[in-house]
Amino acid sequence: SLLVRSAGPLKPTHHWLDYASVTTTENFVLCAAAAAGESTLTNAASEPHVQEFCRFMTMMGADIDGIGTSRLTVRGGATLRGGEFTFEEDFHEITTFLALGAITGGDVVVRNSTPSNFPLIDRTFAKFGVRIVHENGWSCALRDGPLKVQTPFTSNVLTKVEAAPWPYFPVDLLPIFIALGVCAEGNAMFWNKVYDGALGWTGELSKFGAHVFSSDPHRVITFGGNPLTPAVVESPYIIRVAIALFMIASSIKGRSEIRNATPIRRAHPRFVENLRSLGVQVEWTAEE
Repeated sequence: SLLVRSAGPLKPTHHWLDYASVTTTENFVLCAAAAAGESTLTNAASEPHVQEFCRFMTMMGADIDGIGTSRLTVRGGATLRGGEFTFEEDFHEITTFLALGAITGGDVVVRNSTPSNFPLIDRTFAKFGVRIVHENGWSCALRDGPLKVQTPFTSNVLTKVEAAPWPYFPVDLLPIFIALGVCAEGNAMFWNKVYDGALGWTGELSKFGAHVFSSDPHRVITFGGNPLTPAVVESPYIIRVAIALFMIASSIKGRSEIRNATPIRRAHPRFVENLRSLGVQVEWTAEE
């Protein structure tokens, strides 16, 4: 257990993060809003959900400048009030269902009120021959043929997906694009610039017959387009890794099983129900 005792009223401060952490940024804003005076945070995280949290705090009466940038200024001490706030659709979930449509060749349309968050994600889909269309508050993934890794402008280097803090490609979405890489014809490199050892799960992909090479603790290369077969695979306790394994299974004819997939429910409590509405034959088993 963790016990925290306050030595008195919170005081304003100026801090420069050595890493742009989402949770640290959000907690800094909470504390700074309660501390009378001006606080600044440099190298603040700027992910869409951090921006949304800051707008939520502003609605309640907090005085915050720099929302969406790497430097936040909070003038604290004001009494916060209640109010009403409507949260945007989660860009992680939008991308997840777009990727499910892309990997199966299905026709999936997802509500998306913030296409302005998607230019880099759209370009990443394009690396695998998938075109994302945003229209009238909805998004869909289109492909004209099989998934295929596109040749980069510099043709003698591998097509690469680099994941790092926003506005880089989101690291939490990297696993579902590795799934696309496994199923796409051609080779691609995936680079996780945030977590050590977060790609260890890719060894499970060999059970489907996929060819994936671990370059180091941060990078893997997929050699896609090989015939895949149904398999029983083990997922670590990572939401979108379980979904990535499910994506590959959903693209293969036959029955596959993703064990330890319960983390999906943390982010997508109606994941199976939504998939069934799209025509997917999927169910939670007793082991889950």
